[in-house]
Amino acid sequence: MELVFRWSRGWKQGLIAGVLVVVSALAAACSPAGARPASPIIHLHDLQPLPTPADRNIKPLRVAVASIVSPQGTLDSYSPLLKYLSAQLGRPVELVQRRTYQEVNNLIASGEIDMAFVCTRAYVVGHREFGMELLAAPQVDGQQVYYAYLIVPADSPYQTLEDLRGKVFAFTDPLSNTGYTYPVALLKSKGETPEHFFARYFFTYSHDNAIRAVAEGLADGASVDSIVYTYAIRRDPSLAARTRIIAKSRPFGMPPVVVSPKIRPQTKALLQSILLGMYEDPAGQEALTHLGFDRFVPVKDADYDSVRALEHETARP
Repeated sequence: MELVFRWSRGWKQGLIAGVLVVVSALAAACSPAGARPASPIIHLHDLQPLPTPADRNIKPLRVAVASIVSPQGTLDSYSPLLKYLSAQLGRPVELVQRRTYQEVNNLIASGEIDMAFVCTRAYVVGHREFGMELLAAPQVDGQQVYYAYLIVPADSPYQTLEDLRGKVFAFTDPLSNTGYTYPVALLKSKGETPEHFFARYFFTYSHDNAIRAVAEGLADGASVDSIVYTYAIRRDPSLAARTRIIAKSRPFGMPPVVVSPKIRPQTKALLQSILLGMYEDPAGQEALTHLGFDRFVPVKDADYDSVRALEHETARP
């Protein structure tokens, strides 16, 4: 009978290791008793499990949340959702934050992040410039639209935008629809610009910070996202007592969830399926409730034509 041995690719290393073991054993046997190394002490009552090696081949899903709310507010609000995504995907999810909307758009364009929660105008600009793709959008209180609220301190005499002439105004971000484009369009309709209309203006880079700036008297007015305003006063009712809405915009399509055009189609389809089905899962519903969302719904590019129309108004001479 012929016996055939099939050696693995590491047979040479195995043979060498075996020889070394034998040599070591012989050397130990021939050494003086005092020269032998002490045997390790093993406590059978104190056994610990070996650490499980991390699978370094699993890449995290990188998710960005534009600074619609402040970094700490984002972390508090979105952590349950990110944990839910991680559980559904069976892979880590990494939160990425940047100070401006443009920085997040740049990361989406380069494919450095996979999915992002962005402002409506950030989507419009990103779609136009590099093909940013829609995934879904939240439904809030049964609505799939949101508004810009022009707010002032509750104890102020201001009733209209005109009353803010020569005052201090808080914008959120240059790419924000409700926090920048909307108030600039209002001024444009009066033949005015922020530079000439306000005594001074500044950027807060988040809507909740703009709300606080007005509530604390740092600004005489601001234009903010209606969803963030509602959510902020639910968490801190004192904000409702310290601020007042004096104007409301026409409706706009909800700030969407988007993906990079460089993402794999299979990953995009899976993420969309998870988001759209969250409301049917108790764990998913809990994460949605934490954000103040009813559910995620399908969305299309035409839903943001109202934002494009506003852009057009601000661009007119």
